[in-house]
Amino acid sequence: MDDLDHALIRALRQDARAPLSSLSALLGVSRATVRARIDKLRKSGEIVGFTVLLKGDVARDPVRGLMMLGIEGRGADRIKRQLAGLPEVQAIHATNGRWDLIVELGTGTLAQLDRVLDTIRRFDGVATSETSLLLSTMKSVARAN
Repeated sequence: MDDLDHALIRALRQDARAPLSSLSALLGVSRATVRARIDKLRKSGEIVGFTVLLKGDVARDPVRGLMMLGIEGRGADRIKRQLAGLPEVQAIHATNGRWDLIVELGTGTLAQLDRVLDTIRRFDGVATSETSLLLSTMKSVARAN
């Protein structure tokens, strides 16, 4: 991918339904070039889909946080399965460094978040944890699953 591809993706992340004419004006290239680039990015698998972000998607879980987990022993797979079964868990990320997993959480209230944090801390094999509340989000990119 070159700079034009990256600029095109940034523009599509802002408005995936932007007309080719608007994208071509923004990027300083022809509509045919924009169309060819989008087709190339789709065929290569860089763009895997387009999505709609609804008001309810943003407001559904007003209390959001990231929970970093340190896991003792070889319990990571079991803990990931347990986490996946919790409706408050939006994503589970394996990572390197101090933490073994980073868990994205979303709830309706702080009390609900507190309850799910307590539940996760009690999982056998969770040795340490640290949680950060997400106070605001400047940019969020919907991901295809």
